[in-house]
Amino acid sequence: MIEAGSVTVKHPSSSKDDSPNDPTGRLPLRTPVSAHQREPVLDVVVPVFNEERDLERSVRRLHAHLRETFPYPFRITVADNASTDETPRIAARLAAELPEAQWLRLAEKGRGRALHAAWSDSPAPVLAYLDVDLSTDLRALLPLVAPLISGHSDIAIGTRLARGSRVVRGPKRETISRCYNALLRSTLAVGFSDAQCGFKAVRRDVAERLLPLVKDSGWFFDTELLVIAERAGLRIHEVPVDWVDDPDSRVDILSTALADLRGITRIGRALACGTLPLAGLRRRADGDRPGSPGLAGQLLRFAAVGTLSTVGYVLLYATLRPAAGPQGANALALLICAVANTAANRRLTFGLRGRGGAMRHQAKGLLVFVIGLVITSGSLAALHDVAPRAARPTEVGVLVAANLAATLLRFLLFRAWVFPARRPGTGATAA
Repeated sequence: MIEAGSVTVKHPSSSKDDSPNDPTGRLPLRTPVSAHQREPVLDVVVPVFNEERDLERSVRRLHAHLRETFPYPFRITVADNASTDETPRIAARLAAELPEAQWLRLAEKGRGRALHAAWSDSPAPVLAYLDVDLSTDLRALLPLVAPLISGHSDIAIGTRLARGSRVVRGPKRETISRCYNALLRSTLAVGFSDAQCGFKAVRRDVAERLLPLVKDSGWFFDTELLVIAERAGLRIHEVPVDWVDDPDSRVDILSTALADLRGITRIGRALACGTLPLAGLRRRADGDRPGSPGLAGQLLRFAAVGTLSTVGYVLLYATLRPAAGPQGANALALLICAVANTAANRRLTFGLRGRGGAMRHQAKGLLVFVIGLVITSGSLAALHDVAPRAARPTEVGVLVAANLAATLLRFLLFRAWVFPARRPGTGATAA
């Protein structure tokens, strides 16, 4: 047994499988968990309060399921937060009988407090939790943790609101759940679908950075953790689950709802004021672009992308000119090449990958396109004013020259405004 007073919270630097320290203080690149690890790869925490009726049956069922289906070493931690019935004795007996089980005893109530203590004390690279009633079908457990073990994602959550989920519960609980998640989307603009399904997992390196930022010790713990993680740009994987409501649930809906509203207000205020240190939660690949070249390399790559874009532009202009006329062909060719150019420079010149911020970058890129359109269209209009019967090769020559000038300006705007480098110690891209 681990008494509350002896629970130790490890500092993030104590992680055994972390990559070398990053000077920006951000999280290292995700790496797969070793398949040959002898210590537990997964620690499943079961938070309990006065669960003498369900505890033994549920833990033995979970233990049997993991032994049969989970291909790595695992551990089950019963986190007892101040039970007053026979729960502590049952948990102690299970820990003595099952080699993969242990228990932790806290002096105060609170699901969030129990998870914080258990996850902080665990050496396993992947940490999970599930409700003791096992409302969620355990067959979803391996799909839940697999993206974390492989290094694909940072956090994984079970969702009862996805199209592939199968949920059995009364209309009251269904309505409350959907209203709560709709409230989160409308107030905090979250992207995840189900904040409070008791079926979640997190990589330990992420938990070590997240837990000190999560203030709630009760039911809002899950929501607060997910909101902070999403705002920091961490990858959250959702798994549709089969879920059957526990009719004996003792959650006080009114007090929980009021606590959730206070939590939403608090976290919303912190996000609005910028008081959450999100920079330390960003992955090194997202924040520092280790593969992004310096100025000389950026110029070379930008020039290569620009050369291909110019060739593509000329071909498109020549193709569209008979049907669209000179101005229409110029605008269409430039628009198509601008979208392709922005996408290529985003990845190749400035080292950005993934979909995060892609739409914002394209929107800014289109504004740069408008500037280029003004330069090239103005050049074309000036040519036709000076030489109304200018030959087609002359038109193309003027447009190529104008495009070269627009390209130089585009590079400067891309580097300073569309894809600015993050400043050390900041959590957002300067815009």
